[in-house]
Amino acid sequence: MPIKLENLSHTYQPGSPFQADALEQIDFTIEDGDLLALIGHTGSGKSTLAQHLNGLLKPTSGRVLVDGQDINEKGADRRALRQRVGLLFQYAEYQLFEETVYKDIAFGPRNQGLTGEALDQRVRSAFARVHLPEDALEKSPFELSGGQMRRVALAGVVAMAPEVLVLDEPIAGLDPKGRDELTDVIRELHGSGVTIVLISHNMDDVARIATRVAVLERGRLAMLGTPREIFARGDELEAMGLDVPQTVQLCRKLRAGGLDVPDCLTNEELADAICAARKGGAHA
Repeated sequence: MPIKLENLSHTYQPGSPFQADALEQIDFTIEDGDLLALIGHTGSGKSTLAQHLNGLLKPTSGRVLVDGQDINEKGADRRALRQRVGLLFQYAEYQLFEETVYKDIAFGPRNQGLTGEALDQRVRSAFARVHLPEDALEKSPFELSGGQMRRVALAGVVAMAPEVLVLDEPIAGLDPKGRDELTDVIRELHGSGVTIVLISHNMDDVARIATRVAVLERGRLAMLGTPREIFARGDELEAMGLDVPQTVQLCRKLRAGGLDVPDCLTNEELADAICAARKGGAHA
């Protein structure tokens, strides 16, 4: 189910003294099976773009096509769209409200019309996919840690069986353990066939798990490519106020110190590159 953005622009409060152009002529396609990371400085338009993907915002101009259909044309079924394209907001744990984890996860699929055994299976399947302790299902979500609460919120979206998941800063504010656990869940969901759009400021995670990266700057699409292609343009990213992965930073320092290593995106790549460079140097 590809999502195509055609010359997408969005202006907040047009015609008023507070008019602000948030997106300008964004044009690219989110392909089936993508794990697309959206990166950019604060205010670059990432969250605004995300909210166009399931129709929460309408373009000022341009189109959003899901499976070839303009989601904003007259008669488009927004409810059906939001079942296919699920959105997890930033700090989603603040949206939990039910008495138990089970009831919170069940809220979405129940509104889809599921009842009885079908509802129960959907809830338990989603719960299992986010790797929470078994005894958490009947607890209040507010008894859990921040990272666990966020996984409950994610399970509530997963329970609606979307084909595309849009995740707005899902690891923001989590401790390292919570961040790693949630990143693993995201990777597993993608591996199961779910297309994922991930907004993140954590370049190490982007380098590790994204299949493609879209860079936004001041509402425009500045770059689009694989993580390796994007992070090879580190000087341009840094000029935009963005970081590069720590492994890339370390590779630069190693080259400055005389060790000939390429830019590496993971610790495993870096270890292999250092070993190869040292062997090559010893042979020479």
